[in-house]
This record gives sequence, structure tokens and C-alpha cells, in this order.
Amino acid sequence: MEISLKVSFVLYGLAMAAALLGFLFNKDWRSRYSVPALFAGWLSATAHVGIRWYLSGRAPLSNQYESLVFLIWAFVGVYLLFRNLPGRGLDWLAPWTGMVAVLSLAAGSFLGSDIEPLVPALQSNWLLVHVSTVMTGYGALLLSFLGAAAFSFMGAAQEERKKGLESLVYRACLVGFWLLTLGIITGAVWANSAWGSYWSWDPKETWSLITWLYYAVAIHLRRTRSWREKKFAGLMLWGFVLVMFTYFGVNYLMSGLHSYGKQ
Repeated sequence: MEISLKVSFVLYGLAMAAALLGFLFNKDWRSRYSVPALFAGWLSATAHVGIRWYLSGRAPLSNQYESLVFLIWAFVGVYLLFRNLPGRGLDWLAPWTGMVAVLSLAAGSFLGSDIEPLVPALQSNWLLVHVSTVMTGYGALLLSFLGAAAFSFMGAAQEERKKGLESLVYRACLVGFWLLTLGIITGAVWANSAWGSYWSWDPKETWSLITWLYYAVAIHLRRTRSWREKKFAGLMLWGFVLVMFTYFGVNYLMSGLHSYGKQ
């Protein structure tokens, strides 16, 4: 793990620790320390992405390690964006965001992090457009998952907090869904340019479509059948299982045109 990412890892950990220490000493340190630590960690992660981009001469999105780092960068960034929207009151979610970031980066440390030349299939400007769009979409869907998980454990006495959280879960889902839509479209255009076909039912393409359809149905149920609160939260929990299988599972359990993604 490079130094800038180690700094980010420590700062995300501090965002999580601030809430724990505040709880132990009966202090409200979530807004005072967790959010600034999370923002500082995100800035350090931004520097990491930029430095790796400069050193490699390409967008750092070519393998599992680089895409995971970008996904977590996007996830924290989306949280910080939604936190600043008026009426949300989501500072209390900062330590949980930090926890997810810490655990994800810890897992990513077991992946190969060496900067290597691009395989021929990835030597295209579409790499940045397609992969960054999908990873940012996954980051938004991860935030929706985190919010849904928190919502599922809330009691009736936390009605005001639940209202802001339910809005976050839905809006993050919408952002993730539309970015995933754009990612599938740009992926199809790139596939036609590289392989002469817009769609080949490669495992990654197939499971991306399944995931997209799932979220389309979930949004439809919320808008037309009033599947809100716990029902919609449940859909977001299971939906992210699909996202993780599409992102990780397909790479390691199935072979196809996207097999280079597990490197």
C-alpha cells in the first residue's frame, strides 16, 4: 500500500475511532472529528489516484486493486456530497463510512498493487470513461447499501433520522443506477470498437445486465408500489450482493473476455 493510501487508511480509521471514543467518553465527536478525518482521508486518496495516474501514464483502473481503490474513493466522495445536501443530517454516518473504507482497503492490500503495462484490450480512451463510470456507480450503490443496513437496525424512536436516511438510500440508488446504465452503454460501444460486437453475452456483461435489471425493478417498485423504508432497504441489501458478485465473483469464478479484471 503506497504512502498516500496508507495515510488515507489511517485517516479513515480515525473517522471511525472518533465516534467510538466519543461514545466511551460521552462526547459528540462524530461531526467534530469524524467528518473532517473522513474528508482528509478522501483528499489523501485523491492524491494517491493522481500520483498513480502520473506514474503509470494512464488512468489507474486496469485491474482489481486499482478499481477497488477507485471504488472506495468514489464511495467516500458520494457520501461527502450527499452529506452536504440540506436537510440530510447524515454526519452520524461518517464513522460507518470510514469503517467500510478501512475494511475495503485492508482487503485490497492482499491484491497485486504493482503498476504494470496495459494489456492490449485495455489500451483505449474508453478505459477511463467506462470503468470510472461503473466504479462510481458501484460506490453510490455501496452507500445505498450502507444506508439500508443502518436503516434496518433503527427503531421507531428514530423517525427523524430514518427520514433523512431513507432519502439517502433512494437517491444514492438512483445515482448508482444511472451511472451503471451509462457504464453499460459505454462498455457496449467500447466492446464494438475492440471486438466488433456491442454485446457478446460475456459473463461480466450478463451479470451487469442482471444487476441493472434488479435495480430497475427496485426503483419501479418504490415509485409505483410504494415499497419504501424497510422494504426498499431490503432490496438495497440484496442488490449489493449482486453488485459484489458482478464485480468480484465473475472475475474469479467465470472466464470470459473480462478475465483480465482479476489481475
